[in-house]
Amino acid sequence: MKRAGELLASFFDQQAFGAAQDYSDLFSSWRSIAGEALADHSRIRELERSVLLVEADHPGWIQILQTEEKKLLDNLRRRFPDRHITGISFRLSRDPPPLANTPPRTVPDKAAEEAIQEPPGPTEDILYEKIGDEHFRDALKRLEESIKRKN
Repeated sequence: MKRAGELLASFFDQQAFGAAQDYSDLFSSWRSIAGEALADHSRIRELERSVLLVEADHPGWIQILQTEEKKLLDNLRRRFPDRHITGISFRLSRDPPPLANTPPRTVPDKAAEEAIQEPPGPTEDILYEKIGDEHFRDALKRLEESIKRKN
């Protein structure tokens, strides 16, 4: 029995099929290129004129992506040299559903809100120490501080 790819290849020109497969691989590889934390909050939206458009679900994640832009671009160029990716553009997602595989957040009622307690400061420091990349750790701390100031 033939695989779906073999059947499609018989209908389409091999070169066009290979280019489409490469394009598909680019989109599906975002998690391995960006890492789980970034990929949970962002995705490749399109590749146009050699510039990759990446959407994120919060402005803070865009900021973190921007700090990692050089590393992301290097990984993309190494993995997809034939795509000749010259840059990455970031924007806030316009899609209503969240990008991460998490249920939508709901507004807690007053009793639930009062029951929520923040963990003590030392616990937060321990969590940050588990992050090996110093730049990423600092970016997350800045994001947390920014969110706390807004709330």
